[in-house]
Amino acid sequence: MSVKPRLYKGFRDIFATDIRQRNAMIETIRNVYELYGFQPLETPAIEYVDILGKFLPESDQPEGGIFSWKNEDNEWIALRYDLTAPLSRVVSMYPDLPKPFRRYQVGPVYRFEKPGPGRFREFYQFDFDTVGTSSVIADAEICCVICDTFDALGIEIGQYIVKVNNRKVLNGVLEAAGLTNFSKVITSEIVDAKGSIRKSVKEVTTNDIFRSIDKIDKIGMDGVVQLLTSGRRDSSGDFTPGLQLSDQEVQSLVRYLTTRGENRALVCDQLEDIVGKSPIGLEGISELREIDRHLTALGYEVNQVEFDPLIVRGLSYYTGPVYEGILTFQITDEDGMIKSFGSVFGGGRYDNLVERFTGQKVPATGASIGVDRLLAALTTLNRHRIHSSLTEVLVTILDKNYATEYHQIVHTLRKAGIKTELFLGSGNIGKQLKYADSLRIPFAIIAGESEFEKGTVQIKDLELGRQLSDTISDRSEWRQEQPAQFEVPKENMVAEIIKRLNRTR
Repeated sequence: MSVKPRLYKGFRDIFATDIRQRNAMIETIRNVYELYGFQPLETPAIEYVDILGKFLPESDQPEGGIFSWKNEDNEWIALRYDLTAPLSRVVSMYPDLPKPFRRYQVGPVYRFEKPGPGRFREFYQFDFDTVGTSSVIADAEICCVICDTFDALGIEIGQYIVKVNNRKVLNGVLEAAGLTNFSKVITSEIVDAKGSIRKSVKEVTTNDIFRSIDKIDKIGMDGVVQLLTSGRRDSSGDFTPGLQLSDQEVQSLVRYLTTRGENRALVCDQLEDIVGKSPIGLEGISELREIDRHLTALGYEVNQVEFDPLIVRGLSYYTGPVYEGILTFQITDEDGMIKSFGSVFGGGRYDNLVERFTGQKVPATGASIGVDRLLAALTTLNRHRIHSSLTEVLVTILDKNYATEYHQIVHTLRKAGIKTELFLGSGNIGKQLKYADSLRIPFAIIAGESEFEKGTVQIKDLELGRQLSDTISDRSEWRQEQPAQFEVPKENMVAEIIKRLNRTR
């Protein structure tokens, strides 16, 4: 009985072109990270569930959003959900690591969530973090790294914006509104799409306020107000119970969320008026002002980094500045729909995450790239010139009687560091060139009896040919002149190929 080939839902196969594009992008990002002194780290894909912090409250069962199972010792283990929890474990296990510990890490993470268009259960993240310093300079550097990464990838000012907020400021707003220790049990009746009524009992806390605000990009201010008050029904008919805040409490939050300013200092001035005398709020504003001073001194203007109260980051472990790196350009897809890529960077300061291992507070700050989303954006911007094959030259075979000579040509090119493939299939020269074209191999070597007798080879510049075929209207004239194919002495072959490869590499 044969086995049916199939993929597990939410996973995918990735082929050469996409892998090479991803690797090229990662290498560019890696160079930026290393300029700032970040060092590489690798951790296992599998961690204990309690390390990931993914047990349900007061339960020995893991949360549903992770791939988890019991090992041979009846312990719960799981595929890593992100790269931050493993970093916290590393810092706790190796106390002699020099501090600050500055590391970057790239690799796949796994979410046991419902897959959808463009959403997979396995995807890449690329993190960089500084652990062991409370200096606000480290937070300012996060913004610099994000901007420099965009610049290095060819994404221009105006096509991105880095937005910064501070969770301490939001805590100050909550304190001023009397919501610091917000906690209540909400009982509500939910009418589903079929008209059935059921009761919902839910305990909500301050983190639910954060999560509600963090959805503003998806549901707008009106939707957030509904989540903070009576509840919201989405387009599918599903109802989310509200947090039942009072009108006065909600208005305080709305005033905060609608704060805008022409520059970072003006935003800080307005926020200072909103938080009043809240110590935690004023501390957060002081940190934002220091970040502004450093960014201004280094030349990062408000058109690159702006302060935006709407940036909340829903994760509960953030304790200070939070960041979003957002692509601002839009595209029109094949169906004529206008789409945007939105946030591709996200992060913040998390001074309490290591504490659950050691009992001691270890300050940390960092950010993460959604590699797949950023790669899709670069592809849209045509920032990649990656061929489908690693092969740079295909040596064709016109006459099998010269098989050894063809192999010698291949060997000569490989010794010169040129990635070369000898065509080992069957078919005439047309089929061989079609094979090269299907993989977008840049060059082909063509030689028959005449060339071997003269000590020459024909070099066919396939990439140039593709470019010319898009611009030449008289194809018969083009074929006659053959501007993309020329003959060179065999001893000049390597130099000519290298010269032309430098144009495309």
